[in-house]
Amino acid sequence: MRRTWTIIGVDDVAGSFRWYQSLLGLPETAPAHDYFGQILDPDGTVLLCLHAWGAHEHPSLTSPDRAQPGNGLLLFFRIDDFDMALSRARALVARLEEEPQVNPNTGTREFSLRDPDGYYVTISALSAA
Repeated sequence: MRRTWTIIGVDDVAGSFRWYQSLLGLPETAPAHDYFGQILDPDGTVLLCLHAWGAHEHPSLTSPDRAQPGNGLLLFFRIDDFDMALSRARALVARLEEEPQVNPNTGTREFSLRDPDGYYVTISALSAA
């Protein structure tokens, strides 16, 4: 088995941690460190890693001032509770980047929003309506 651990640079690990847990309907827990945390599915699968900007001198995570956060990156989550996720998303942001629609390529419903650091996040239904 192979898995990808996507790591994004964030200003506030704990705040972003709560934001993603809320969006994805996960129980609220604290990140392991003030500079790093893993958003986990209930089965323990890592969904997303959050890393404080500048911690540990990783070249691509030095500062959001050196590159536009999220340039070339789309965080795409397929979920089984689409309608509830939409309600949670509307409570987290003032407006969605894309209102719910059916993706003609997958036949699934999806919507998009920005996270607290400006990353573009798309939520897609796990299966067609």
